[in-house]
Amino acid sequence: MSDTIKVGDFLVIKRQKYTKLQKFTSLDTTVHLGKDQIELRALENQPYHSTFQLVPKEGRNRRLYSLDPVTEIRNLKELLIKESGVDNRNIVDDRSTQNLSAEEIQKLREECESSSEIVGKLVENSKSFASKTEYSQEKYLKRKEKKYFEYVQIKRPSIRLIADIYWRLDVDKVMGVRFDTLSQIISYSGVCSVGNFLLYESGTNGLLPAAFLNSVGAGSAGRVVHLHPGNVAQKQALQAMDFPQEQLERCISVNIYSVLRHFHQSKQKESEKGVENGKEVVIAGGGDEENHKRKIESSEDDGPEAKQPKLEEVAKKPPQQWELDNAAACELMGEKFDALVIVAKEHPQNIIKALLPFVKPS
Repeated sequence: MSDTIKVGDFLVIKRQKYTKLQKFTSLDTTVHLGKDQIELRALENQPYHSTFQLVPKEGRNRRLYSLDPVTEIRNLKELLIKESGVDNRNIVDDRSTQNLSAEEIQKLREECESSSEIVGKLVENSKSFASKTEYSQEKYLKRKEKKYFEYVQIKRPSIRLIADIYWRLDVDKVMGVRFDTLSQIISYSGVCSVGNFLLYESGTNGLLPAAFLNSVGAGSAGRVVHLHPGNVAQKQALQAMDFPQEQLERCISVNIYSVLRHFHQSKQKESEKGVENGKEVVIAGGGDEENHKRKIESSEDDGPEAKQPKLEEVAKKPPQQWELDNAAACELMGEKFDALVIVAKEHPQNIIKALLPFVKPS
């Protein structure tokens, strides 16, 4: 895991209290923060947690910015607060205290290179700023700074940041799982670097499996089987965390119906008592189901030699990735798991019945 930003990395872009998850796809990648459009070209090979100043680009689009790395952020309080009043009793907020019109302020935004210049001009043209108390002046500057703030910080994605971003964007997409709820799930299930853990979740953008894999850690013996109901697992959070490859390989994402069918069919094949040349083959069913019987009739015309070319064709066809994942998950299911966690939109009763036999006795 590199300490510098590379093309292809996921980034958390922070502007004051606002955070956004963004993939640095290429040098031409741009990101929208409100109405502002920011070019990310300057981020390559810069260290994480660096702070950058928004520099307006010349051209027709006045809301297009490039990034310039800085070491410190200007303190508007020290720059602009020179004198303060005793109280605010004589100040009347009738919107006539600002000498600049809306058109002039918009022109300032186009002409000034930094937000501190804009706020400075607003303070200079305010009739009541100098007579306000220091506390009121600080509130005024914070309000204006929030509107014209010109700095962003680039952070490495973490489970905490991703959970907060997903929660703010859409609570339903993470099924209402806040970060404190996520911490309780990890704590109560005992997810650690040793053991096997079974997780079923029906859609959290990969937040739950990413949190599990993060708790398991790199270079450990812990493994996670991630069950999901869809055709493709949601893995955005897993990809954003940029885990090492060996750590990612210890999280197996499989469809719950497919892997259960694969597991039970494998058990049936192991329990078959085959008798060749027209004798009965008894297949042991699961649970209390009745044993089914089928007859295999041998035919002189349709013997093993006639079927050999087809078998060779099937043998040559390589297994697909989902089949390999199912086989790996079934192997762990045979060993049984140390914990089972279900985070589902649907009622979990049937899911518990299907998965509880794969959990070790407590």
